[in-house]
Amino acid sequence: MSTDEPAVTIADVSQSTFAIGSHAHAESHHHAAGRDPAAEELLAAVRELRADLARIRADDRTRALDGELADTEDEINRTGTTGEGRRQRLRELLNDAQAVLSVFTSAGAVAGLLGM
Repeated sequence: MSTDEPAVTIADVSQSTFAIGSHAHAESHHHAAGRDPAAEELLAAVRELRADLARIRADDRTRALDGELADTEDEINRTGTTGEGRRQRLRELLNDAQAVLSVFTSAGAVAGLLGM
């Protein structure tokens, strides 16, 4: 190998598909994580509550709740479920914003699915 050839560095290749060489062939068989029915129901309720939150004047509590709801939505889309830590954080934020959220049935749906 000559010293004037470019260097090649390969970093993290998890969830990647690649092939090297003149006759290389690569196929990708990545599948999205399966969701359990409870996570699917929670995801629908989270999306509905986020849509409702967009209709009101935001304050610190509702912004924090919307951020956590967005993270929950992302987690369910990536992994198919939510961890207990995230569920607990949602419970706390729902309690903090309860006065504002009492007008939304979507908040009641999310709270119910979290066992509140």
